[in-house]
Amino acid sequence: MSLEGLSARIRDAAERGTPLRLRGGGSKDFYGNEARGELLDTRAYAGIVDYEASELVLTARCGTPLTHVEEVLSGKGQYLPFEPPHFGAATFGGCVAAGLSGPRRACAGALRDFVLGVKLVDGRGRVMQFGGQVMKNVAGYDISRLVAGSLGTLGLIAEASLKVLPRPSMDLTLRLELDETRALDAMNRWAAEPLPISATLWHAGLLDVRLSGSEAAVRGAQAKIGGSPVADGWRAIREQTHPFFAGDAPLWRLSVPSSASSLEPSNLIEWGGALRWMRGGEPGPMRELAKRAGGHATLFRAADKSAGAFAPLEPVLMRLHRALKGAFDPAGILNPGRLYAEL
Repeated sequence: MSLEGLSARIRDAAERGTPLRLRGGGSKDFYGNEARGELLDTRAYAGIVDYEASELVLTARCGTPLTHVEEVLSGKGQYLPFEPPHFGAATFGGCVAAGLSGPRRACAGALRDFVLGVKLVDGRGRVMQFGGQVMKNVAGYDISRLVAGSLGTLGLIAEASLKVLPRPSMDLTLRLELDETRALDAMNRWAAEPLPISATLWHAGLLDVRLSGSEAAVRGAQAKIGGSPVADGWRAIREQTHPFFAGDAPLWRLSVPSSASSLEPSNLIEWGGALRWMRGGEPGPMRELAKRAGGHATLFRAADKSAGAFAPLEPVLMRLHRALKGAFDPAGILNPGRLYAEL
């Protein structure tokens, strides 16, 4: 399918008032609220448009398999530093639309921090270009980063340009035996020091710390942190194939200040204490728990999402969201309700 074909499909749906379900590989179908509408499969619009390894910028179309993008980058010794999860046959556009980052997020930054520009097809079928391929083009209202994580509710991300980075020359994972309180204290203490920590994970009394960088920096940090080297298991955390994520109990994702004290029942902790994963629990109590800690809770995976996947917005924020939705998708046809029922 061509860009013109995608635009025509959206324009026709807007004229008919027919909702569209924008979908790539379907690997994030579980995320957010239930998708509805006629299927618009983006996978036919694929391919890497431009990749300048020396400039650390890659531009690709929405239907490009994420594995292909990573393979091309790997061939040049580069990678996507926010370490996006795949959860299956992920596409490049779906990766940006979901806005999810993996274990490296706390040290490298979130996916939206690496978005330089996007080519967007809005709810009227108009093709719009925002940003560019260099950081200096990002000025005014940063629409490029606004659509990252919007789950296709503002437009179809036809193309995106992302900043990439050289892969670290060495990775080493250390394991320490610490209870939750001591682990949180250690992670927050290390965050204030110049250590090459690229990921942390606490679960069941064990704290894993990944160090990434030059061998000298990694070995120096190893001597300071201690612990025992263990095999690299970060892919299982990124893709949620770790045993903790198995089962049918609701999976909650709590984003809180890293300094927040122990949250019962904290089951698994990432991002230096800023991301807490919990199993089970009712929406009201879980969201209140996150709110008291200064954060918010997302119902990440669950058979029943009638309470909404995302924490309810305050009235002022909801008005802003409505205004944005109205500006980009006045007919309300693009992934309606995927973020919030009101949108």
